[in-house]
Amino acid sequence: MPADRIGDRGRGDLEQAIVDRRSGESVVWQAARRATSQPPRIGARHAPVHRRRRRNRVKVPEITIWFWVAKLLTTAMGEATSDFLAHSYGPIVAGLVGALVFAGAISLQFWVRRYVTWVYWLAVAMVAVFGTMAADGLHVELHIPYQVTTTMYIVGLAAVFAVWYWSEHTLDIHSINTPRREFFYWATVLATFALGTAAGDMTAVTLHLGYFSSVILFAILILIPAVGYRWLRMNEVFAFWFAYVLTRPLGASVADWVGFPHSRGGLGLGSGTFAWLLSFLIVLCVGYIGKTGKDRQRSTAPVG
Repeated sequence: MPADRIGDRGRGDLEQAIVDRRSGESVVWQAARRATSQPPRIGARHAPVHRRRRRNRVKVPEITIWFWVAKLLTTAMGEATSDFLAHSYGPIVAGLVGALVFAGAISLQFWVRRYVTWVYWLAVAMVAVFGTMAADGLHVELHIPYQVTTTMYIVGLAAVFAVWYWSEHTLDIHSINTPRREFFYWATVLATFALGTAAGDMTAVTLHLGYFSSVILFAILILIPAVGYRWLRMNEVFAFWFAYVLTRPLGASVADWVGFPHSRGGLGLGSGTFAWLLSFLIVLCVGYIGKTGKDRQRSTAPVG
């Protein structure tokens, strides 16, 4: 018998020896039939991973010089807008309107699935306005001294940081990729705006430094995290939040100094006029960074 006939019969005997008792088909034949009739579902297997990555995109901007420019503009705008609305319509009406607009803006930020430039900065701007109203309301309406409200907001901010770190084991904003972390982030932002407003008023009014001297003071203090991170190897997360907190009293002091009348130590431009000017600059700045993509995070953050 030819060798090839012997080889074929040997393979046939082996195939017949391996038979699925339930179906009567050989295992070899079953494997061949599955390979030809049902191709591997690679896409279906990896789809959940892709969906998870889409859900876990970081929802905050990249930290660049443009981030700090926009942040300072929004802090000053929030102070000027709050002062203008409070003096024009009364603190109660202004507070209610500010709370409604803030609720709408922050709800929109939570609703979107990814970072959207104008949505994010709209939320920051409304936090600036409402945070200023909340801090000023305690002093104007309830007559609580600025040193007391400043201490209250320091304790509140420390509590938010503590709970956030205890829950997530990180305060890095590059990890803002879950709803819970996003909640902690915006709670921190709101606390920093309220604290900065109270601290700026405390140095200018309670400590009698005036608004221009307060601008100089906070401008010097904000150099500490910049120099520490750049040359002294300060922890980047600590340096970021250190600078983030100080941008608020710096911006608020600038707004008060420029907008308040000469009788109060200001330049007399007017809070309403300065608020409109700052809003225009914010639109230009946010439009630029959104158009150029300079605020986009370059990678998808992992799930914590």
